[in-house]
Amino acid sequence: MDASRGIGTFGIWDYVVFAAMLVISAVIGIYYAFAGNSQHTSKEFLMGGRSMNPVPVALSLTASFMSAVTVLGTPTDVYRFGVIFSLFGITYFLVVVISAEVFLPVFYRLGITSTYEYLELRFNRYVRLCGTIFYIVQTVLYTGIVIYAPALALNQVTGLHLWGAVVATGVVCTFYCTLGGLKAVVWTDVFQVGIMLAGFLSVFIRATVVQGGINTILNDAYKGGRLNFWNFDPNPLQRHTFWTIIIGGTFTWTSVYGVNQSQVQRYIACKSRFHAKLSLYINLVGLWIILILSVLCGLALYSRYHDCDPWTDKKVSAPDQLMPYLVLDILQDYPGLPGLFVACAYSGTLSTVSSSINALAAVTVEDLVKPNFRSLSERCLSWISQGTSVLFGVLCIGMAALASLMGSVLQAALSIFGIVGGPLLGLFALGILIPFANSTGALTGLLAGFVVSLWVGIGAQLYPPPPERSMPLSLETYGCNSTHNGSNWMTTTEIPFSTSAFQVNNVVRTPLMDNWYSLSYLYFSTLGTLIALFVGMLVSLPTGGRKQNIDGRFLLTKEDILFKCDIFKKKKHVLSYKSHTVEDGGTDNPAFNHIELNLTDQSGKINGTHL
Repeated sequence: MDASRGIGTFGIWDYVVFAAMLVISAVIGIYYAFAGNSQHTSKEFLMGGRSMNPVPVALSLTASFMSAVTVLGTPTDVYRFGVIFSLFGITYFLVVVISAEVFLPVFYRLGITSTYEYLELRFNRYVRLCGTIFYIVQTVLYTGIVIYAPALALNQVTGLHLWGAVVATGVVCTFYCTLGGLKAVVWTDVFQVGIMLAGFLSVFIRATVVQGGINTILNDAYKGGRLNFWNFDPNPLQRHTFWTIIIGGTFTWTSVYGVNQSQVQRYIACKSRFHAKLSLYINLVGLWIILILSVLCGLALYSRYHDCDPWTDKKVSAPDQLMPYLVLDILQDYPGLPGLFVACAYSGTLSTVSSSINALAAVTVEDLVKPNFRSLSERCLSWISQGTSVLFGVLCIGMAALASLMGSVLQAALSIFGIVGGPLLGLFALGILIPFANSTGALTGLLAGFVVSLWVGIGAQLYPPPPERSMPLSLETYGCNSTHNGSNWMTTTEIPFSTSAFQVNNVVRTPLMDNWYSLSYLYFSTLGTLIALFVGMLVSLPTGGRKQNIDGRFLLTKEDILFKCDIFKKKKHVLSYKSHTVEDGGTDNPAFNHIELNLTDQSGKINGTHL
């Protein structure tokens, strides 16, 4: 690479492309606000009338999963640590199968809007309230960071106005969520996933041309040790190995796809359970495509800068600025294409933020408003749903402002997202898979899992793992024409996993720091899930768990597992759940009596005569 060649700047056409993406997203919201006057009920606003088709839902799930943090971070991870990240493709398959075959059947059968309704039906109101609070705090914090972190990276490289981008993102998301509800969220996600694909493709195709072909990119990656597909070291302290990615990654992302409101809300809005499952499996293909493109972009990034790392050479101040830097380097002669990539990154932000705002509104209405104000009409609940969308939109923008003040703890806050998700996954697994689990065990398990995962998470921020645990690959600068003390130089830099303001430096490392606090970040969620499960079971047994008479609808049953086997024999069974007649349920068990009459007999088994 010729280090003397400067990178481009963000021009007028780039702003036009970026603005066009925001405008089209807003127009979709306006369309669904007025098309057919469809927002008169909270169910229509929050669940799209439970009439969504699987393909747009699948694309929406893919789009919201790939936040701007992922768009900017995945190529950087490949650049720094190699293509072992591509093993997440196996993880995604396991996550989708578990979500579709274990969690989806139970949630869909009950016709719930908020996943936390299930916790009250299965356990009690206090367990539901704890789950709701955990989710709201986690999601608001994470969403604020998703807005701010990419804005900061893009601002420092492209010059795109930081707070203009932050406020524009928050306002546009809030606007179309409030006007159009879930349908607007889903269809804007469909548009935005197209933008993400176009952005990745434009970067990779141009990089391939600039670098002289795909063979050059692969050769550079091979020489730099980046083609490290396999590492079967069972050590749980290594950052990325086959086992940490497959086991830890499966737990981490199942907490998102299996029980997280923002994902579950969309696939249970499909018109039938078969369509809901189909949306998850189509989404898997989308995840694989995005993963492949982001890994290829990471290899192209390394090929371009294999002899002159911009981060080590102080051209950028943080690793997540490398992709925007590459874009302005190789696409500077193509007006509008840098803007397309920025639109790609912000499409990830918009899709994640919009789904979060809509999910937060659903959880607030279903878990906090309905149980305490039973007399409210559907029209009134619809207005409240829209009002809470505005409220959470403002809160997320405010959280982005707070994130700017604690920029050194951004990585810590992102870790908290996984730390909270693990115990919540354990809580739902207790309810669905363990018949003898009771409310005492569930609450104790949730708190125990959270305390332990929070302990190791905070410890990892205070005392980050040494380089031999994270295994960063070499970064070289001999091609930069930079001189230090009169000679060319080469260096290996460790990526700062923890940039916490509370990081403790210059301390004598203890076995606790080198072992417990060096646990792979992918195992934080795994640890929280397993502790919640085991503690929940141990506490449930001596506190009367085996004496319970649990309705079979709240558990994973044999019929759920065999559902796919008779899909072609019983067509009515496939479409049996298309009419969710839940008007104001979700507050306590009696509110679901009408579902029980229609869907179950006295033993809790599926009654085919009613289907």
